Amino acid sequence: MSKEVKDTKFDEYLDFPCQFTYKVMGLAKPELPNLIIEVLQKHAPGDYAPTIKPSSKGTYHSVSLSVTVTSKEHIELIYNELNNIDIVRAVL
Repeated sequence: MSKEVKDTKFDEYLDFPCQFTYKVMGLAKPELPNLIIEVLQKHAPGDYAPTIKPSSKGTYHSVSLSVTVTSKEHIELIYNELNNIDIVRAVL
């Protein structure tokens, strides 16, 4: 499995460690927040209180969480792991 390298500029704009908010869009299934928190606990353990907003038709949920990240690589690792969740459609 090849590791995707992104040319992001996070390291130029952020002072680490810092809070970084991930917005995850996925299918409106009850397990979505738990799957997201499971990934976060593996890479950035903490107490998470997700904000969940349903889409207008209720097909998708948007889950926002603030995470303490320690580097550009840490941001990208979590981003990629969240994207690997089957029912996730997008991570911002």
